[in-house]
Amino acid sequence: MSVPSAPTAPTPTSAGAPPLAPRHWPAWLGIGAMALLARLPWPLQRALGRALGVLLRLALGSRRRVAARNLALCFPALDAAARTALLHAHFSALGIGVFEFARAWWGSTAALRGRVAIEGLDHLAAARAGGRGVIVISGHFTTLEICGRLLCEHGVPLAGMYRPHAGAALEWAVKRGRLRYATAMFGREELRPAIRHLKDGGLLWFAPDQDTRRGDSVFVPFFGLPAWSLTSTHQLARLSGAAVLAFAHERRADGGYTLRLSPALADFPSADAGADTARVMAAIEAMARAAPAQYLWIHRRFKRQPDGTDPYR
Repeated sequence: MSVPSAPTAPTPTSAGAPPLAPRHWPAWLGIGAMALLARLPWPLQRALGRALGVLLRLALGSRRRVAARNLALCFPALDAAARTALLHAHFSALGIGVFEFARAWWGSTAALRGRVAIEGLDHLAAARAGGRGVIVISGHFTTLEICGRLLCEHGVPLAGMYRPHAGAALEWAVKRGRLRYATAMFGREELRPAIRHLKDGGLLWFAPDQDTRRGDSVFVPFFGLPAWSLTSTHQLARLSGAAVLAFAHERRADGGYTLRLSPALADFPSADAGADTARVMAAIEAMARAAPAQYLWIHRRFKRQPDGTDPYR
């Protein structure tokens, strides 16, 4: 994998100057509204989130169909009624997740103190022994952002790797929000500084579980189906010497969160990028099976197949 030159600006630890040209003003109005919603009481956010989930399920017909198809592909043993119930629960989780994302970026987590259970910090300490860097892998869950912040606020100095937003105002606002708790944020093209961060003993958190046209990918099993999957975890571990461990997170029915860090993957990386990627996706599948309503089923995870078919058509 080639490593491009490091970008000159903005740095991974700074959001730079905000874009204030008139063409960005509509985006700033939306960001301002989200920032206000981020400050609502947590019980009210959860109630509004569930209502928003119903609206999203009714309004986003194409995404609802993608989610329903994913559930049929991944849970064939469930009958139609059970899959429908899971679909409704997913959109409820998605609606709550909108408020969680806003709170993570622009709000306070004070209301969540005492509601967070963290397991496996000893596994992280073992992986970091001797100053080794650690790649912390997760999946795209509705709880992704809030649980990343909660882990950081419990003494785990995560940096993140992410896909920058196309809109300049939203990119600035979200990056600035993330840098309130993350030690650094690296865009997906900023591989050189991310590798340097790992070599210096840092922690790098990212989710490699979506089908993307960018980056080296291979087909590996996910819920028993071929899924076009990034080999980036293998590549980053090979180039940096970092350990790799899984970070699972879920929203509990009582409004709290459980965060779990697993032991570092043994003998990782190997010489086989495909085998390593299969291990990573198996870890993310286990997370999705543990909290199925909270995984991001609206993504067309299986749109690319070895035989060229599209299961969503």
